[in-house]
Amino acid sequence: MLSKADRRRIDEATGYFRDNRHLFESFARSLMDYFENSPELGEFIHFIKYRIKDEGSLRAKLEKILASEGDQDLVGRVTDFAGLRIIHLHMDQLSYIHPLVSDILEQQKCELLGSPKAYCWDMEYKDLFRQVGVEAVQRDSMYMTVHYDIVANQRKRITCELQVRSLMEELWGEVSHRINYPEESPSASCQDQLKVLARLTSGCGRLVDSIFKTHRDTVGK
Repeated sequence: MLSKADRRRIDEATGYFRDNRHLFESFARSLMDYFENSPELGEFIHFIKYRIKDEGSLRAKLEKILASEGDQDLVGRVTDFAGLRIIHLHMDQLSYIHPLVSDILEQQKCELLGSPKAYCWDMEYKDLFRQVGVEAVQRDSMYMTVHYDIVANQRKRITCELQVRSLMEELWGEVSHRINYPEESPSASCQDQLKVLARLTSGCGRLVDSIFKTHRDTVGK
C-alpha cells in the first residue's frame, strides 16, 4: 500500500506531466520530423509514429516505481512521457540506422540519458547489436527493441523515448501490449502462445534478412 506522501508525490509528477504535455508533444513531433525528413535515414524507415503517455498509464507506472524501488525522483525516473517509434523492415538495417540517428541527435544538440540499449531475448542477435555499438541487455519477456532516452535542449526537463525495431518485432510487441499491459494476462496459454509468436517473428526476421542479402548478392546493390 502506498502512503499518503507517496500518493502526493505521484500527484505532483502527474501534474508536472499535465502542465508540460504540450512541450513533450512538441518535442516528439520535432524529433519525428528530423528523422522522417532525413534523406539518408528516411530510406530505412518503414513507418514512424509518436505517442504521448496516457495519464492513467503514467499513474500506474509511478505506483510500480514507488512500490518496487522506494524513494525516487519520479519525474527524473520516467523517460517515456513522450514516445517515438521507428519501424524498419529487417534487422541488418540497424547497422545503418543507429549511426544516422546518433548524427541527427548530435546535430540537434539533443543529449542521451545513458547509452542506447538493445533489449533482447534472442542472444544470436547480441553480436549484431555489439557490432553496431549498442549494448545488448537480455530480457526474458521476449521483447526486442533498441531504446534511446533523449533529452530536449531546453530549460525544463523534457524527454522522449525512441524505440527502433523491425516490422516483425512490432507485430509481437503490439500483440503482447494488448495482452500484458498494464497488467499481465493471467492466462498461462496466452503467455505460452506469446513465446511461440516471439520465436516465429524472430525466424521470420531472419528469413527477411536472408531474402534481402540474396537480392543484394544477385543484383549487386
